[in-house]
Amino acid sequence: MAKQDYYVLLGVDRSVDAEDLKKAYRKLAMQYHPDRNPGDEAAELKFKDVSEAYEILRDDQKRAAYDRYGHAAFENGGGRPGAPDFNFASGFADIFDEMFGDFTGGGNGRRRNAHMRGSDVRFNLSVTLEEAFAGKSAKVRVEGSGSCDSCAGSGAKGGAAPITCHTCKGHGRVRATQGMFTIERTCPTCHGAGRVIEKPCEGCNGSGRVRREKTLSVNIPGGVEDGTRIRVAGEGEAGLRGGPAGDLYIFLSVKAHRIFVRDGADIHCRVPIRLSLAALGGSIEVPVIEGQRTRIQVPSGTQSGHQFRLRGRGMRQMRSQACGDMYVETVIETPVNLSKRQRELLEEFDRAEGGKSTSPESEGFFARIKELWGDLRD
Repeated sequence: MAKQDYYVLLGVDRSVDAEDLKKAYRKLAMQYHPDRNPGDEAAELKFKDVSEAYEILRDDQKRAAYDRYGHAAFENGGGRPGAPDFNFASGFADIFDEMFGDFTGGGNGRRRNAHMRGSDVRFNLSVTLEEAFAGKSAKVRVEGSGSCDSCAGSGAKGGAAPITCHTCKGHGRVRATQGMFTIERTCPTCHGAGRVIEKPCEGCNGSGRVRREKTLSVNIPGGVEDGTRIRVAGEGEAGLRGGPAGDLYIFLSVKAHRIFVRDGADIHCRVPIRLSLAALGGSIEVPVIEGQRTRIQVPSGTQSGHQFRLRGRGMRQMRSQACGDMYVETVIETPVNLSKRQRELLEEFDRAEGGKSTSPESEGFFARIKELWGDLRD
C-alpha cells in the first residue's frame, strides 16, 4: 500500500513553517494517541504515521530530501550516500518528550540537569518623564526564592551526597512498552537527574531554595521610553539544588506629564498667549524638561497653532549624548470678563480698521464661502 504524502497526512501546505508544523502534529498526536484510543489499531497506526511524518519534516535536511525524492529518500537508505534514515522507536521518543513533556515531566534533552536554572522574574516600575530624561537610581523590592543557607543550596541535609536513583539506575530516563511502541520518558522518581537526595534539608525540603524578599539598587539610564526592559543578571529565582539563578527583568512605564507630550525624542508643549501679545509681539517664558525656563520671542501677528522649535531641548536619547527637539505651540486666548473700558477700546479698534485688512485668514475664508454660495445658486 502506497504511503500517504506527509504534508497531506499532517494537513499542512508544503510551505508550512516550523511553528505551524508543530501545532498540526500536536493536534493529530493528541487525537490518535494510543492512551486515548485503547484497542483501536487504526488509531494506533495513524498515530505512528503522523509521528513518522513529523520526524521527517521537522528536520531541515530530511525535509529537503523528502521534497526532492519523496518517500524513496528513506527506503533502504534511499539508494543515495548519506540519505537520512528514520528510527521510529528513538525518533518518536524525542518527539513525544518534546511535545508532551508537560505531562511526563520530561524535557528536550536525554537527561535533565539536577541543578536546574531558576526562573526569570518580572518587576514593573513607573517613572516620571523628568526621571526618564535624566535617569535615576531606583530601589526595588523583589519577592522570590533565594539559596537555602542551611544546605548552601544543595538540598541535602548536613552536606550528604545524592545517591543513584533506584528507578532509572542513574540514567534519568525510563522505558515503557505499549503495544508496538517503546516509549522513553523522564524518570518520575529523580525527574531526569539520575540521582536523588536520601536525606533532604529540613529548611528547604530538598529544593535548595527558600522564599525571601530582597532590595536591589537599579540604575535607570536617561532616555528610557515606555516599555523599556532592563535586565539584571542573576537576580531572579534561585536555581534548584544549587543551580544558577534566573534574571530579573524590570519593565518601565513612563507616566503621563501635565504639560509635556513626548513623541519619541521630541517634546511638544502648548502655551496659551494673550491676544494683545500675539498681535503686538513680545516674549514669553516656557518650561523645559530639565526643570528650567527659557525665553521665546513672539513676533507680532503670531497666529494660534504656530510652532516654535527649540533645538536640542527635547528628550535625551539612550546611549547617546544627543537630544531631540522641543516644539512650543501657541494658543491665542480670547479675552473674557472684559471691563467697560476694555470693551470700549476693542470697539474703537474695530471701528478704526477703516477697510484695512487686519485678519487676512478669516477674510479669505469667508471670501471662499461667498464663491461657493455663488456656484450653488448658479
